[in-house]
Amino acid sequence: MAKVNFFDKRILKKFSDYTSTISTIFSLFLIFVDIPTENKLTLGIIFLIILFLLYFGIWFKSNNLSEVNLDVEGSIVTVKAGDLFRQDGFKVIAFNEYFDTQVDDVVISHNSLNGLYIDNYLAGSVSDLNHRISNHQFEEDERLEINHKRKEGKTQKYSLGTIFVNNDYLLTAFSKFDDKNRAFLTMPDYLAF
Repeated sequence: MAKVNFFDKRILKKFSDYTSTISTIFSLFLIFVDIPTENKLTLGIIFLIILFLLYFGIWFKSNNLSEVNLDVEGSIVTVKAGDLFRQDGFKVIAFNEYFDTQVDDVVISHNSLNGLYIDNYLAGSVSDLNHRISNHQFEEDERLEINHKRKEGKTQKYSLGTIFVNNDYLLTAFSKFDDKNRAFLTMPDYLAF
């Protein structure tokens, strides 16, 4: 099944850009070269077939993208399809505002990115990670209050956007948790991130 609709606006825009360039080049070329009348229909059909193949190629490529580079406020961010854990370089793992590590399908799901990281890719023990996080010298505004009412998981709260570097993983406080251990992130929180 196609991920991108055949008549997607972005494909139409890209095709229009290509067609404009090609048409301009041909128009300039044809100012100086005459096409015999008996060949105009055949060459016109060939030109339309080439344009269709170009459109199809753009659509096909859009459906088979494995990565895209985005410019986010001057930083190039590469978004790739595939296994995050097999990629080179730093990998961002979204944690909640408590940096919870309790993977039990109550606090953290085994199937979440966070759960997969802790279950399968964490170098060392969970208790060692917890110890290093709690003893890390975070900035003053990153470590917030302690939530004594919290029944499961950690109680030390961190501001959203706080990062703990663990080898080549950037563990990031990305979402808030409600009293039923449901993650949420409001648009203002996301924009402030």
